[in-house]
Amino acid sequence: MSRNFIKAKILSECNKGDVVLIPRIDLAPSETSLPFILRRRQFPLIPAYAITINKSQGQSFDHVGIHLETAVFSHGQLYVGFSRSRNASQVKVFIEANPQQGPLLNDERQFTRNIVYTEIL
Repeated sequence: MSRNFIKAKILSECNKGDVVLIPRIDLAPSETSLPFILRRRQFPLIPAYAITINKSQGQSFDHVGIHLETAVFSHGQLYVGFSRSRNASQVKVFIEANPQQGPLLNDERQFTRNIVYTEIL
């Protein structure tokens, strides 16, 4: 991040992995009845927030992104992560490949380990 631009890496969709520069832009209303011009300079970004799966229990969100750098480590944790969204089509998952998770052979689908203790059920 610098004074006039933000250097960012595209993480999803098309052009994944490309580095882009996001410039700071001037914003001013085109129609106003004021005798002066309101002008502000800002980066055209939408804020995002992160929370752990355990802290999200009991909450509902419109959009959910799950970053699984490593597989989940406790009973029911994967279920809680997937069930936080109000709409299943608004859940996005990033799985980093390692021995416990990653791409299936000859397939575009991904897998991860889910921990379920049958003694609890």
